[in-house]
Amino acid sequence: MTKIWSEQGFVENDPWIIETDDVKAGEGQNAVLSLDAFLTRAAESNDVGLGVLITPADDVTKLSPFIDRIALIAVSFPAFNDGRGFSHASLLRTRLNYQGELRAVGDVLIDQVPLMLRTGFTSFAVTNETAIRRLSENRLPGIDVYYQPTAKPAAEGETYSWRRRAAV
Repeated sequence: MTKIWSEQGFVENDPWIIETDDVKAGEGQNAVLSLDAFLTRAAESNDVGLGVLITPADDVTKLSPFIDRIALIAVSFPAFNDGRGFSHASLLRTRLNYQGELRAVGDVLIDQVPLMLRTGFTSFAVTNETAIRRLSENRLPGIDVYYQPTAKPAAEGETYSWRRRAAV
């Protein structure tokens, strides 16, 4: 069972459906299209509030002309060891200035959620039972040292390890 989580908690009745050959969005639901299907639809219409699914091999810069028409970008994490989604999130937030909902989908594990939040993700499609339990208990793992600045600023008083000076 997939649950949608954001920093405000679990989302009830999420309207977004990732469309496949077998699954289509119905009445009262919003379609999340593959990149190719999205680009075709965006070029042929002036629709706004669209959803698009980005896979690891996709080129997110193709979204640039349509970025202000997108309500949700779902970034796929097909395996926990595939970190290309982090790069996609960073590009979307910093270079393309995407301001809408950015959702991690696929193999989303509890240890990755704090790092995903820092790169700009705002919601998560979670299927892992441990992650669902920990999120429902509001138990996110902490990150003591940050190695670089990201799309989401660090909390007050937190520092980056690369800014530390060696003790003299």
